[in-house]
Amino acid sequence: MRVSLRDKIITVCTKKIEQKGENVGVSFYAFFANKNSDPELLMEAATWWIQEHKLDHFEKAKKIIEMVKLEG
Repeated sequence: MRVSLRDKIITVCTKKIEQKGENVGVSFYAFFANKNSDPELLMEAATWWIQEHKLDHFEKAKKIIEMVKLEG
């Protein structure tokens, strides 16, 4: 996973936790705007989320942060 995506995931998940609490869930779509401005990055996130880790549509933001940090 490229560094820019890893940083974005951590930033978005941290912000969601601060706003909604420790149990907030996110999907990989949370890391992108409502338009498909960067399809390669979206596919990279989807591949990591769905194919590599077989995650559910929504996962706890805290869990995602931990997973991304372990891979970094």
